[in-house]
Amino acid sequence: MPVAQCQRLFTPAGEELWVDGGRPNDVMPSDGRTERGMVFTTGAGDGFTIWTLADFDTDAHYARYVRVTPASRCGFVEVRCAAIDERRTGVTVGYELTALAAQAEHALDAFEGSAFTAMIEGWRAAIAARLPQLRVAGIR
Repeated sequence: MPVAQCQRLFTPAGEELWVDGGRPNDVMPSDGRTERGMVFTTGAGDGFTIWTLADFDTDAHYARYVRVTPASRCGFVEVRCAAIDERRTGVTVGYELTALAAQAEHALDAFEGSAFTAMIEGWRAAIAARLPQLRVAGIR
């Protein structure tokens, strides 16, 4: 899909359309509108995570999230979208995380090597499976 439309898939509202397993809890703004400074939460228990959209540039097709999972880790998630051509977009996703305690270091394994590759491939597959619906979806 075109780069501007693709970038919206990696916002909380956009991810609701292709990520299985729940909807973010919109904290600010309460309507979940994607904007710099927005705050939302995901997960529960030890997986409860607080997110802030620190940077969101629709011209550069870039987003940077701050995420804190208090029981485990904190850090940044960056998403960069770049047009391949008028209809296709390349997406780069990077995580920079720090364990908050020695016993939480194992939680970082999912964001390295083959585990990270598998996670991102799962994203690609989920988006591809829903692509016809995503092309016409209005994302706030």
